[in-house]
Amino acid sequence: MDEMSFQQVYQTHNDAIYQYIFYLIQHRELAEDLTQETFYRAYKQFDTFREEADVKTWIKRIARNLVYDHFRRKQIVKFIPFVNTDDRVEKDTPSDILERGEAVANLYEALKELKLPYRETLVLRKIDGLSIKESADFLGCSEKQVTNNTARALKALQKIYEERGYTYVTEL
Repeated sequence: MDEMSFQQVYQTHNDAIYQYIFYLIQHRELAEDLTQETFYRAYKQFDTFREEADVKTWIKRIARNLVYDHFRRKQIVKFIPFVNTDDRVEKDTPSDILERGEAVANLYEALKELKLPYRETLVLRKIDGLSIKESADFLGCSEKQVTNNTARALKALQKIYEERGYTYVTEL
C-alpha cells in the first residue's frame, strides 16, 4: 500500500479511533496524542499490512495497546463514557438536554464500578456497534466470552443503577 492510500485510511478512520481512545481514557488532549501516536505507528508498519478490509481493526488494536501501555505506565484506571455522540438529536428541548445530562452523569458514576474488560466489551458492542464475532476477534477471545462479558456488564450496570436509585435505560 502506498502513502496515498494511508492518507485515505487516516481520513476515513481518524475520528473513530479518536472516539475509541477517548471512551477509554476520558481526556481530550491525551486522546489526541494517543490518536496521533496510533497513526504514526500504523504509518511506520503500513507497508507490511496486506488486508485492506481489516485495516480499521488493525489500527484499533494499535490504539488499544497504546491505551493499555498508558494505563500500565501511570498505574491508573480511568472510566469510559457510554454515550454515542452520533445519536444526539439536533433539536432538543431544554428539558431533554437536562435529562440527558443527568443520565450521562449517572452513567459515568455507574461505570466507575465496572471492571475494565466489561467496559471495553460494552464500548465495542454498544458504541462501536461491532458484532460478537468482530469483538471477539478484536479482543482475542472467544465469542462466548464476549457474550458473557456483555451480559455480565449490563447486569452489573443495572444492579448499580438500582442501588443508586437511577433510572436504568434498557436500550444500552
